[in-house]
Amino acid sequence: MSRRTLSIVMLTLLVLVLSGCNPQTAAPIGPDATGIWDKYLVYPLSWLIKESALILGNNYGLGILVATIIIRLIVLPLMVKQIKSSKKMQELQPEMQKIREKHKNDPQKAQQETMAIFQKNGVNPLAGCLPMLVQMPILIAFYHAIIRTSEIKSQTFLWLTLGAKDPYYILPIVAAITTYLQSKMMGQANQGNPQMQMMLVMMPLMILAIAVTLPSALSLYWVYGNLFTIVQTYFLYRDKGSKLTPKEGASK
Repeated sequence: MSRRTLSIVMLTLLVLVLSGCNPQTAAPIGPDATGIWDKYLVYPLSWLIKESALILGNNYGLGILVATIIIRLIVLPLMVKQIKSSKKMQELQPEMQKIREKHKNDPQKAQQETMAIFQKNGVNPLAGCLPMLVQMPILIAFYHAIIRTSEIKSQTFLWLTLGAKDPYYILPIVAAITTYLQSKMMGQANQGNPQMQMMLVMMPLMILAIAVTLPSALSLYWVYGNLFTIVQTYFLYRDKGSKLTPKEGASK
């Protein structure tokens, strides 16, 4: 399964799971939560948001920001792995493009030679999917933490009621734009692959379609996460470039 296909499958599953959650019938979450899902994931997220908000003057929008940063720091090793994989894929694009042109009438042969290149260079094309696989359960748990915690879903932040949809669709649009920027920074637009370029557009549109139907707190979490990744990617790529410069200069 390609990374593009896996991304679409994961987003589709996310839509199906969240569409089946009814805020009116969902049981409130609290310290007495039982079961692995509620006790070890949903309630800790609910507690983290509430405690962070209280520390920051009962501001639940900032509480979600703190929770987002903590979550992103936990999954940071996977994100770094994704960025390195994306960078390596970019470096191999000229060689992969030659293979596609050489075997344009034989896709199977092109796929075999492409996989051989990956193996030779120690590249796993699905490595970039690891963060998404990890973040999907977190995103679903985040949704449960919002709709099952009255203190969170009833709070307001800027023009938003955190437990309700954005009435002006501003946050879903920002979520789509930041998703596009994040994907572009991680090199999807430069891979010379028409499918990846199509995915660069499809992903933000899918995020927009999902975000307009969900509580604004979830869109806020997504936007915060995208901004975190954009900043993180910038510094990782900049540091990598600065480390390579002296070596390149020495080789000359």
